[in-house]
Amino acid sequence: MLSLHAHEAPQLLAGHLPMGSSPGAPHSLTVDNLSLVRDGRPWIPVMGEFHFSRYPAAEWREELLKIRAGGIDLLATYLFWNQHENERGTLRFDGDLDLRRFVTLCGELGLALVVRLGPWSHGECRGGGHPDWLSEIDCTPRTDDPAYLALVEPYYRRIAHELRGLFHDDGGPIVALQVENELYDQPGHLATLRRMAEEHGMRAPLWTATAWGSADIPRDTLLPLYGGYPEVFWDDAGIGPAREMRCHYFFTPIRDDHAIGADLRAAEATGTGPDTSRYPYATCELGGGMAIAYHRRPLVPAEDITSLALTKLGSGSVWQGYYMYHGGSQRTDLKEPNQESHDTGYPNDMPTVTYDFQAPLGEYGQVRPAFHGLRPQHLFLHAYGSDLARMPLALPDTEPDSLDDRTTLRWSVRSAGDKGFLFVNNHQPHDRLPDHDGVRFRVHLDGGRTVTLPARPIRVPSGAHFVWPIGLDLGGGLRLDWATAQPATRLDTEDGTLTVLTAVEGVPAALSLSADVDVEGPAQTERGADGTLVTVTEPGTGALLTLSGPSGTAQVLVLSHAEAARLNRVRFDGQDRLVLSDDLVLADGDELRLHIASPAPSIALLPAPATLRGHRVGQPAQDGVFTRWPLSPAPRLPQPALRCVHENAVAAPARTGGSQLRASAPRDADFDKAAVYHVDIPATALDGDGEVLLRLRYTGDAARAYIDGQLVADHFWYGPDWEIGLRRFADAVRSHGIEIRVLPLDPAADVYVNPSLRDGLEAAHTRAAVETAQLVAVPRTAVHAEDADLSG
Repeated sequence: MLSLHAHEAPQLLAGHLPMGSSPGAPHSLTVDNLSLVRDGRPWIPVMGEFHFSRYPAAEWREELLKIRAGGIDLLATYLFWNQHENERGTLRFDGDLDLRRFVTLCGELGLALVVRLGPWSHGECRGGGHPDWLSEIDCTPRTDDPAYLALVEPYYRRIAHELRGLFHDDGGPIVALQVENELYDQPGHLATLRRMAEEHGMRAPLWTATAWGSADIPRDTLLPLYGGYPEVFWDDAGIGPAREMRCHYFFTPIRDDHAIGADLRAAEATGTGPDTSRYPYATCELGGGMAIAYHRRPLVPAEDITSLALTKLGSGSVWQGYYMYHGGSQRTDLKEPNQESHDTGYPNDMPTVTYDFQAPLGEYGQVRPAFHGLRPQHLFLHAYGSDLARMPLALPDTEPDSLDDRTTLRWSVRSAGDKGFLFVNNHQPHDRLPDHDGVRFRVHLDGGRTVTLPARPIRVPSGAHFVWPIGLDLGGGLRLDWATAQPATRLDTEDGTLTVLTAVEGVPAALSLSADVDVEGPAQTERGADGTLVTVTEPGTGALLTLSGPSGTAQVLVLSHAEAARLNRVRFDGQDRLVLSDDLVLADGDELRLHIASPAPSIALLPAPATLRGHRVGQPAQDGVFTRWPLSPAPRLPQPALRCVHENAVAAPARTGGSQLRASAPRDADFDKAAVYHVDIPATALDGDGEVLLRLRYTGDAARAYIDGQLVADHFWYGPDWEIGLRRFADAVRSHGIEIRVLPLDPAADVYVNPSLRDGLEAAHTRAAVETAQLVAVPRTAVHAEDADLSG
């Protein structure tokens, strides 16, 4: 029996932070030492990073809708000074740099916003975002040197001008501003930057700073934000899988991570960091993936991302922030390359163009498994975050004793009074954790009640990570004592409150209710003196239970583990609905729009409208309590013609560079000796408005794509197929096709890939070739309810 004793909530400390909305703001937003409070209710924001300047402005709206569909309600974006003032004195906020347009779009779509102002930003950008011309001026950057501040001041003034009227107190979407980034030893400078921003009219309820590495943050001036990644690109190739990142897969109250940005710190941190008792546990950089550097190319599966995020929640996080949530591309329209590189003194050589980050939404908006895997957690937070936010962390009586402990089951509880949530993580990267047999938990709540669950010992499978409810309000005066299924969302319907749970793969889905509750539905019911035990033998769309007690009724739907990744909640045709689909579903005005990528697409709705209309929609059929409509699959596109122009290739000689003397990426001239392939794209393949992906499988070390001589994409091989979105290049692709150049790998180059993929990289020692080229359509399908107004 695994046991723990819950803790009373820590003492509330309020009024000490110079933050919060003004009294006349349309909505209130404040912060204390426990959580954010929005309109009088605790709020756990779900924040995703997306860099508007690294994505075509014409596609911003659709991408923001995708981000919102993933459950993100707070967006974070960097400003890169060297992009907006590439030439000294010439400030640009037009085209893809149009900050005001982007922020306005966020507001229109109901996304709150954090603007990360810089002036030093990092983000794997050249000079951390500092313009090259700054190095020619006699000043000390990132300090209160008056000469430096005199250069920052007009930049901040222009940003304030662009954002006028868009701050939270004006009814706009901007709720937070971050000054600088990863600054460890200049607390006075951080305070100065906030003051400068405010003097120019930038007003936000929240002001933040990154705090990892025991950063010295000015006390009660900025909220310290933390992070944690499943892997790292910024360490040496020779370390193999990043062992220290295991710390993020254990439940712990420790917020800091000394690994993030360690390659850019001059020395080990010697301070203790902020006093965490004065601030809520907030994150801004939970790894949504990981970038690929030339010398180090980690592969990040979806489970590494979802288990890390869940473990942070189970460790006390009240602000879930992902970096990156949506990938992008480095700008190629500036005077100099815009990526971090050895040429500018950085330890790492990054791709010239790609900034995909293996994110839940990719460089071209591709929907990755992590997008679907994270959404159930986000639905849970939208439904139950206001309760969870004020629940303190309690750890078990027996905890893991080191990062190498594989035998102790990792779990925690966050609770308040007689309610709470039990978190379990049995996954960590690179190392399969064992199954745990005969598991039961005993939780001594701070209200004096003891809960033991489940009723019978279970096996916790390897890889499982989940949250279970204790004392969950079901509506109708009914309460769930506990369940071995994860809370997903709740919906008010004509029949009362519907609570949606999702089963855990390999674990029986059981619900414990009081003895006076009657249960109707497809489940086994055992009554005893202590209560009613309900076991759902076949979770799925038909596993709807109707519960009746002395005070009222409620419904519980127990979906399968697989259906959790298909579950959406949307506002459509005037009411909230549940949606099940393998494909991306966007709610946009009076329509639902799907980006079709699955082989047999469909959409199921609950409650269902009378019918759906759309030119790809088939006849409906019942799917349990849902109504499901089949949709037409993506068309089979005419395939490209791949021809080899030049077969023989010469590897770039192994070089090292940067401050850590790591392997350097091939130079531009090296690609003159690459294997060359030409891909002819049939013109009709680019008809329509959906994305068309060119999916390349190649053997080699590094590859580049050119259209009419212009570099448009690049790639360091790390295992997955290379995808290039063609929609933004459609006209040029029709006229010129695409040229692919591939280099082999010099055996002397010290490069890391996932150990399971090492053979693929070693093949590049003797071969550089494009093996296959495939076009994949991702069409958009719009559906409307029967009674929707389709005019115009």
